[in-house]
Amino acid sequence: MTSVVKSLWASIQGDPVFMRRVNGWLTIFWIVMIPISILTHWISSVTYVAALSLWALVSGHWSAWQAARVEVNQQAEQKKREREDVPEQVVERMVKETEVRRERT
Repeated sequence: MTSVVKSLWASIQGDPVFMRRVNGWLTIFWIVMIPISILTHWISSVTYVAALSLWALVSGHWSAWQAARVEVNQQAEQKKREREDVPEQVVERMVKETEVRRERT
């Protein structure tokens, strides 16, 4: 059971479209909760305000963590591009293809 949950969690984190949708729906939910909280007087409940504060804390840290993950991936991609010499690889491939064509004719 633990491995299934870990696998599911890893696939969710790796899917930016899913993460964007989840965060979008949670944003809409909390926007809708503002007038509901005021009308039902939950806003004066210490428990509600504490829960809301905890959610804000968790979601803020989650967002920062996701942004840091993206930044790390971007840096790794940049380093990979710097190591690879794409123009040289293109030239080598063109030369090989030209040699193959010459051998065929």
